Amino acid sequence: MTKNDGAPGRDETPQQRADRLWSEMLQEVRVCQTGAQILFGFLIGVAFTPRFAALPDFDKNLYVATVVLGAVPTGALIAPVAFHRFLTGHGMKPELVHVASRLIAVGLITLALTIAAALLLLLRTATGSPAAAWGLSAACLIWFATSWLVLPQVVLRRTAAARRAAVSGLGAPRGGGRPPQ
Repeated sequence: MTKNDGAPGRDETPQQRADRLWSEMLQEVRVCQTGAQILFGFLIGVAFTPRFAALPDFDKNLYVATVVLGAVPTGALIAPVAFHRFLTGHGMKPELVHVASRLIAVGLITLALTIAAALLLLLRTATGSPAAAWGLSAACLIWFATSWLVLPQVVLRRTAAARRAAVSGLGAPRGGGRPPQ
C-alpha cells in the first residue's frame, strides 16, 4: 500500500486514515452518548411521577413522542459500538467509519429534536404559557441548527476558499491568521 492515499497533507495509508478517523469519532460519540442516555433516562422517569397523571392530553402525547424520539439518538449513538464489535477483524474499518459517521449524524439531529421536545414539555408545564414554550423551544432548535450545522458549513467554506486562494497565489487567508491545516 502506498503512502499519501489518505487525507490531503497527511502521510497515511487509507487504513491508517480509517484508524485515525475511528479514534476521533469515538471521542466525539462519547460526549453525545452520555448526554443522550442521561436525557433518555430522565424522560423515562417522568411517567412515574405523581404529577404526570394530571397533565393535559396534549402534554401526555408530547411526552410519549419525546420518549420515543429520545430512544432514536440513544440507539443511533450506541450503534457504532455494535458495528465495531461485529465487524472487528474483517478488514472493514473504512466501511465502519462511513456507516458510523452517518449514524452519529442521525444521532445528533434526533438528539437536538429530543432536547427541543423535552424543553417544550417542560416549558409548557413550568410557564403555563404554550406560546412562550413553543417560542423558546423553537429558539433552542434554531440555536442547535446554527451551531451544529450552519457554523461548521461556514467555517468549511471559508477554509476551502482560503485554501483555493493560497494555491492560486491570491494571498493569505482572511483575518491575518495562520493558513488552514
